[in-house]
Amino acid sequence: MELSIDTVGEQSSVAVSDQGRVLTEINWESGRRHTPSLTPMIDFVCRQTGNAEIVRQELEAVFVDVGPGAYGGIRSGMAAAEGLAVALDLQCVGVGRFELEAYQHVASGLAAAIHRAARSTWAWQIFWGPLDRWRELGPPGTGAEFELLRALGDARRFVGRAGVICGEPERLDEDAAASVRDAGWTFAPPSLNVRRAGVLAELGWRKLQAGQGVPPAALEPLYLREPAIGPQPPQ
Repeated sequence: MELSIDTVGEQSSVAVSDQGRVLTEINWESGRRHTPSLTPMIDFVCRQTGNAEIVRQELEAVFVDVGPGAYGGIRSGMAAAEGLAVALDLQCVGVGRFELEAYQHVASGLAAAIHRAARSTWAWQIFWGPLDRWRELGPPGTGAEFELLRALGDARRFVGRAGVICGEPERLDEDAAASVRDAGWTFAPPSLNVRRAGVLAELGWRKLQAGQGVPPAALEPLYLREPAIGPQPPQ
């Protein structure tokens, strides 16, 4: 069995799966209270799957969303994943938020996950290919809206057609949204812009089978800018 944890946003999700097939999943509005709500939810999905202690003993891996997202949320999920993995001697798989969101649209062959970032900028990453060769088109990008539109245009020209935009496409301004649609891109419906630990379970299992499991100490968070929280200068 595997445990999947996603706490990078204000909606969190955990799931128990068996070789990537979801057995139990729960999604909840955590707000900024990721840490106090996470442990009870992990206990809940373990109990719903069966005897909680037996489920923990049968875990073989932990999959965790490593961001980008809320700093406290990323750290909360990763700390829980690392703690369980160390205690139970499990492998971990870290999956980026953009890849997790885009993976829900793998059937389209091309998906761009976009999010509004700080100070009127955007963050994005684009993925493409059939399921057996699904991969990133490039590293995560950040910039102004016109830079996002340029990245989408470059992706469309490279692949030869447009695809699906997921994440927060509704936050594009009216002119930008019209331009993107005119270029052939479609916007994912809100129901498919929700991150689910069940999707993380499937993607994490594929990565584990591809040899991408790591020891807990090797997990790395994905930040697009340095967190505001850090060591304070001496007084």
